[in-house]
Amino acid sequence: LKPLRLNSTRASVGLVPRARRGHGGPPAHRDMANVARELLKRELVQIMKDENSGFSVGLEDDSDFFKWRVIFEGPQDSLYEGGLFSAILAFPMDFPNNPPEMKFETEMWHPNIYPDGRVCISILHPPGTDRFNEQETADERWRPILGVHSILISVISMLVDPNLNSPANIDAAVQMKNAPEEWKKRVRQLTRKSVD
Repeated sequence: LKPLRLNSTRASVGLVPRARRGHGGPPAHRDMANVARELLKRELVQIMKDENSGFSVGLEDDSDFFKWRVIFEGPQDSLYEGGLFSAILAFPMDFPNNPPEMKFETEMWHPNIYPDGRVCISILHPPGTDRFNEQETADERWRPILGVHSILISVISMLVDPNLNSPANIDAAVQMKNAPEEWKKRVRQLTRKSVD
């Protein structure tokens, strides 16, 4: 899988027109957005250099470093092997203080992916603790010291090893637990469909 490339060299060298750089709002908000943009630009370039990662990244729009397209290769020796799975990573203006949201555009049947494609894993949950989910510690949740690469590796790990303790897709979790062969068959069908 070759890394996705930016649609133009203007964005890759930071030559986005001045009118598009600011996102409005108070100066502190613009400063935070500028810091986030520069950090995301650096991470994007670094991740694009790694051709053996199991995923490929690029910008959805050359002028917007806050919205990435990610293509995951199905992990080897998993039900997803041979598939290509497209997702969107949407970063908040205050990144890295808060995590991005990820949503698969490829149809998925997985306990930790909502039926609409949103990914539900600890690393994508805001920092701190959740009084409604005592199974999840603050160390498992997003921390500003983590990077985008950590999120992408966590998603690959999630595909290989679903967490049935707090499912986002209850139907997929129930089927995986109670009718594993049917669950495997459906995942394999969607994996084949992902490359059609």
